[in-house]
Amino acid sequence: MNIESLYKDIKVKDGDFLVFACSYGPDSMALFKSLLELRKKYDIRLVCAHVNHDKRSESAKEKEDIEKYCKNNNVIFEYMKIDRYGDDNFHNEARNIRYQFFDEIVKKYNAKYLLTAHHGDDLMETILMRIARGSTLKGYSGFRKLIKMDGYYIYRPFIGLTKSELLDYCHKNRVPYAVDKSNFSDVYTRNRYRKEVLPFLKSEDKDIHKKYLKFSNVLSQADDFIEEEASKAISKVIKDNKLYIDKYLEINKFLKRIILERFISSFYQDDLILINDKHLDLIESLINSKKSNAKVNLPNDVEVVKSYNTLSIRRNPNLLSSYEIEVSREVILPNGHKLELLDSVKGNGNNIIKLSSKDVTLPLIVRTRKLGDVMAIKGGGHKKIKDIFIDSKIPLADRDLWPIVVDSCERIVFVPGLKKSKFDKTNSEFYDIILRYE
Repeated sequence: MNIESLYKDIKVKDGDFLVFACSYGPDSMALFKSLLELRKKYDIRLVCAHVNHDKRSESAKEKEDIEKYCKNNNVIFEYMKIDRYGDDNFHNEARNIRYQFFDEIVKKYNAKYLLTAHHGDDLMETILMRIARGSTLKGYSGFRKLIKMDGYYIYRPFIGLTKSELLDYCHKNRVPYAVDKSNFSDVYTRNRYRKEVLPFLKSEDKDIHKKYLKFSNVLSQADDFIEEEASKAISKVIKDNKLYIDKYLEINKFLKRIILERFISSFYQDDLILINDKHLDLIESLINSKKSNAKVNLPNDVEVVKSYNTLSIRRNPNLLSSYEIEVSREVILPNGHKLELLDSVKGNGNNIIKLSSKDVTLPLIVRTRKLGDVMAIKGGGHKKIKDIFIDSKIPLADRDLWPIVVDSCERIVFVPGLKKSKFDKTNSEFYDIILRYE
């Protein structure tokens, strides 16, 4: 394994922090070892981010082993345990929780890169699964070696290597690791591809993973070009979280699918993993329907609603009466709007609030209203949330899902779009939190 070639696509210098995801499996431990080799050339600080999914009895021991390995090699160890899952698909939910944790660690150390151990076999499995299921051009390309995120990059140095090459590397360098037995279970679709399909393809061509990598790169380049064209069209078709049907019908047929995917992506952020061609066909049928008012249902209680010339997307209000969500970089709300944390902003209307972490107790939570909710409003005095809704003429049907932002002491700091609290800061005052409601 040539360490220089593995990391030629990233720019590191002495003093940089590099965060890497590590499960203690052979792939991620090979990544660990390769980064230790890279550290011999650069004076870099390594940060190991480990997530315990708490689904196997061996997880606690693996956490201890990797923590000890970090200590012995002067590597910073960051850890989280997933204590609770919702009712969503386990793998998708675990991935979302995992990457939110990684995002926090990267930003904690102001790192430029998050490294993962995804390899060529993983890429082949992903492409094959998406072809079988039906996907988008971006989906068919699998995943990329380098992905730009918000302030950093995800980098996958092993994308051109096979699983067997990583195992050989571990054995030759006496790298410790543990094997997750669930990786051999036929219950999971990916495991069936891993056990049945990949060995056949490799028997036909031992370098088949390189062909898949080339296929992925070609599709990714095509997707980049199409995305540029789609962005131009989207600015005309989607405004204020609504799709305008008359404008949509004027655009190129291929771009229509891209726009629909972009339109619903805010509710399905994991590469639209739950959405397939059947769902997009349902939305197309809704658009072309002669009915002025109609709707279709999508996974996870999401519904797309047609109202004359517009299409909107929301959580099914009949199935959701309350929610409580920790505020992150972007929160898609059940009422179809979103709440964003910004680094800077222009304007100062009721959809924006500036707060100081010295005055409020983090984390911030966005939730539905509760009986007796009262806010200390900007300018002095207190006001019931109920009265704020009445003064703003908010329909009764919208009040139950209207977002209320509170701090961890349950003090209401913001009623997005309607009223600010006494905690709102002017441009001349200190603030380090900016929230925008759209």
